Amino acid sequence: MNSPQQPFATIPQPRPDGTLQVTITYLQMNRAPAGSLCRSRVDDLAILRVRKPTVAFYRFLYNQVGGPWLWYERRALGDSALAAILNDSKVHVYVLYRAGAPAGYVELDYRVRDEVDLAYFGLFPEQIGMGLGPWLLGWAVETAWASGPSRLTVNTCDLDHPKAIIVYQRAGFSPYRQETCTITDPRSAPFWNQPPAGSP
Repeated sequence: MNSPQQPFATIPQPRPDGTLQVTITYLQMNRAPAGSLCRSRVDDLAILRVRKPTVAFYRFLYNQVGGPWLWYERRALGDSALAAILNDSKVHVYVLYRAGAPAGYVELDYRVRDEVDLAYFGLFPEQIGMGLGPWLLGWAVETAWASGPSRLTVNTCDLDHPKAIIVYQRAGFSPYRQETCTITDPRSAPFWNQPPAGSP
C-alpha cells in the first residue's frame, strides 16, 4: 500500500548472505463486525469473481499487487501446482475493477472447515492512497462472513505496507501469534522475473 513513486521504501536491504529477516503477524476475527459496509469515495467500481482463473491472469494480478511487497510464494510455484490451487472450488478469487481496468484483488480460501482465510488482498500501486484499501477489505470481510464460518484469519509481515496491520485491526482483526523467520531475498531468485514452468 505504499506510494507508486517509492514502492520498495519499506523493504530492508538483504544481509551479506542474501537473506532477509521477516516478522509475520497472524490475526483472526471470531465474529462478524457490526454495521454495514461503508461507501467508497471512488466511483465506477466493480468486483467480479473469477471462476478458475488462468495461471497467466492470476500471475498478472499477484505480481502487480504483490511486487512492491516482495510477495513470492505464488511466484515460486510452477504452473501446474498453481493451477491446482486456482481450480479448487474452495478458493475464490475476486477482482476489483475501476473504470473497467483491474485495480486489485481478493483471494478467500475456504479449504479449512468452518474457517475462511483472507489469503491475499491488495491494490495495484497506482490505486493506493485513495481510500480503496479499507473499503475493499471491508467488502472481503463481509463476503467471508456471509458463509457462516467460526473464524476469519489473515496474516501480514513487516515487508508489507507499514499501515497494513493497522488497517486489519481497524477492520476487526486481532493478532494472536507472531513469528520471525529468515528467507532468501526473492528478488535474487530466478522465479522473480520468470516463473518456473513446472511444479516444484
